[in-house]
Amino acid sequence: MNKMLSCVIVAGMTVSLLAGCGGGGGSAQIAGIDRLGVSSGTVTGFGSVFVNGVEFETDNAVFTIDGVPGVESDLNIGQVVTITGSIDVNGTTGTANSVVFDDDVEGPISSIDLSGNSFVVLGQTVRIDGDTSFDSQITPASVAGLSVGEVVEVSGFVDGNMGIRATYIERKDAGSEFELQGVVDSLDSGASTFQINGFTVDFASAMLDGFPSGMISNGDNVEAKGTSFGASGELIASTVDFKDQGIPGAEGDEIEIEGFVTRFVSLTDFDVSGVPVTTNGQTEYSGGPSASLALDVKVEVEGILSASGVIVAEEIEFRPEAELRITALVDSVDSGTNSLTLLGVAIRVNLLTRFEDNSSAEIAQFSLANVNAGEYLIIRGTGDTTGTADVLATLLEREDTPDPPVETSIQGFVTGVDNPTLTILGVTIETSAGTEFEDQNGDPLTAAEFFNSAVSVDTLIGASGVESDGPTIVADKVEIED
Repeated sequence: MNKMLSCVIVAGMTVSLLAGCGGGGGSAQIAGIDRLGVSSGTVTGFGSVFVNGVEFETDNAVFTIDGVPGVESDLNIGQVVTITGSIDVNGTTGTANSVVFDDDVEGPISSIDLSGNSFVVLGQTVRIDGDTSFDSQITPASVAGLSVGEVVEVSGFVDGNMGIRATYIERKDAGSEFELQGVVDSLDSGASTFQINGFTVDFASAMLDGFPSGMISNGDNVEAKGTSFGASGELIASTVDFKDQGIPGAEGDEIEIEGFVTRFVSLTDFDVSGVPVTTNGQTEYSGGPSASLALDVKVEVEGILSASGVIVAEEIEFRPEAELRITALVDSVDSGTNSLTLLGVAIRVNLLTRFEDNSSAEIAQFSLANVNAGEYLIIRGTGDTTGTADVLATLLEREDTPDPPVETSIQGFVTGVDNPTLTILGVTIETSAGTEFEDQNGDPLTAAEFFNSAVSVDTLIGASGVESDGPTIVADKVEIED
């Protein structure tokens, strides 16, 4: 590694490098020096591989997919990968030497909570949110498209409740190998069992690989694989691999971590993705005040690694969930300004926007340049704090345009209420006697209950129906979102 400047980022439970870094932060740059290291995060685009706002050229890269050799086309948008290589001085391009993908869990779904947008696999609670992508076999692309008993593979980030916030979910064939990553606890050497977040693994007949002491210990980060379950539902592991949790950096290295706060005592004593972090009087905050820092909050931390392995944060950026959503036909596109409009709502994309083409065109190297007026898009995002647009898109997904009448939907915060209409992101929502109303638990409401007591300015609402001039949605359903 270039000793003049190194930068490491950890996303989820995985160690990585962003170096300044295209996707946020603000590391000092040294002219003329390419920076070497590791970058880990969700894949947001192809044509090279885009991760953390950096486009990595992969012509000579070695790909490893779930422990076996692979190729770039084995990857999917939304999967969390680890890239080793270099980042150019511009902070937005680089060259990958290796690209590694490992899922967080793969196995049969044992239960589904529709109202909670979650399900359980191998004892691990998987949450679906605005940052979750689905493979094309899962329809609808939501928790409603899943079934108990089917095998899925999940990639994402560990959160403050030790659950998994899914960034990508893929349906797998029956007979696929089951996989579980996490920290060992409740080790019973006599019974040859341990637990990962409450789920039991039997390693009596497993091949152990990479353990420093030759044996499993409580606190080890491991990956267990197997194809069957025991009488009590435990995973019968065929292999258990040791996974190094440490930060591969030296004192004084610049570190950047993206993930959820997994332990919080105070502003000077907390963990992000299991890595200890502290702050001081020089720490800068963006996207929110220091008081917003708490357990299970998603952040990006940039700082310096101390001799004791603690990151001394120079900057903490809050990463809100994508609560705004629009599904509609495109009004207009301006690739030159990285913007487009749907329902009259101005939308901006950037290097962190995830691009997915689920239309019949199936363009792998999909970008805003491939989007045209009149096409059917799904947008997820947050408010654009720059003021240049209404929404900053975290995901742009193209679907085949359905036959008329085209279903149009919007989710956002109410800015106006005038029974029988609402206003969301400047779009008028017209309701009628035929409109269905639901509360945040999915229970039905009357129109009077909805307008008189359930909804007000700043309530998060989802509405679906048919687009009309205005821009307006003539709603067949309106629901309060959690």
